[in-house]
Amino acid sequence: MPSPLDLLCQPIRHWVLRAFPRADTGSLDYDHPHGDPGLFGPHSATWRVHADFPGMLAGGLAALTLQTLHPLALAGVWDHSGFRDDLVGRLRRTTAFVGGTTYAPRAQAEALIERVRLIHLQITGHGEDGRPYAANDPGLLTWVHVSEAYCFLQGYRRYGHVSMPAGAADRYYGEVRRIAEALGAREVPSSERAVTEYFRRIQPELAYTGRSRVVLDLLAKVRLPVPVAGLSRDLFLSAGQALLPDWALALLGHTPWQQRQARLAAHALWSIAPIFHAALKDGIASRACRRMDVTAGQLRQWGSVI
Repeated sequence: MPSPLDLLCQPIRHWVLRAFPRADTGSLDYDHPHGDPGLFGPHSATWRVHADFPGMLAGGLAALTLQTLHPLALAGVWDHSGFRDDLVGRLRRTTAFVGGTTYAPRAQAEALIERVRLIHLQITGHGEDGRPYAANDPGLLTWVHVSEAYCFLQGYRRYGHVSMPAGAADRYYGEVRRIAEALGAREVPSSERAVTEYFRRIQPELAYTGRSRVVLDLLAKVRLPVPVAGLSRDLFLSAGQALLPDWALALLGHTPWQQRQARLAAHALWSIAPIFHAALKDGIASRACRRMDVTAGQLRQWGSVI
């Protein structure tokens, strides 16, 4: 007779795969070639952090929120993205890129990066204040990368139910900067201390603008293709807000009530995160582990990393 956990896992697995189809849309083979570690490998911090669905989804939504605070980065999205009509599609494409560059064999991961790099060459324009922007600008690439890496890491810490050993966060930042640098970023922070200093330096360039408000309003209304879509969205979006640094919350003008809602959502997501872990234990991370002759369960441990 199925356990209560088993009964919960099946619908959650179905809902998640409907909302975020696997990143292997026919172009990526996570099973071959055998022994290919990809860009990071099974002993990396990156494989562990990116295998945690609750932390990655909440972290991804937090990163989108944070990224709206950079006027030039937002201008590229505003002018060249279909976010107004297909915000879920944008989320899916980001998920596919992160999953592919993390777990696909090296040649396929590098091809994904090259494809995105070539797309960036076509994204240019001017911000609201007339300043020019280009998606391949090293500074903008660094901003997008750092905001994502920070939020993914915070999501793992908050919802992963695994304690990270000393040095693991620095290891993570040091690993994932390879992707940003391959896309053209420069001077990418490679430690927690460097990320903190980077955020301190860049804050004068950030602002909560009318465009920020439009994008965040759309994000607050996005309808995920799952049952109880509004509840699912509000849970993950609010849980994502709980991951943002205090200076970002102040810039966004979050009220004490909004911050309390975020804390409640964070507690709720932490409570149900183990169900997601059980329901999604055979995803692309597991396939990549089999390619390397290790078990997916090892990604819940840190002994072989630091």
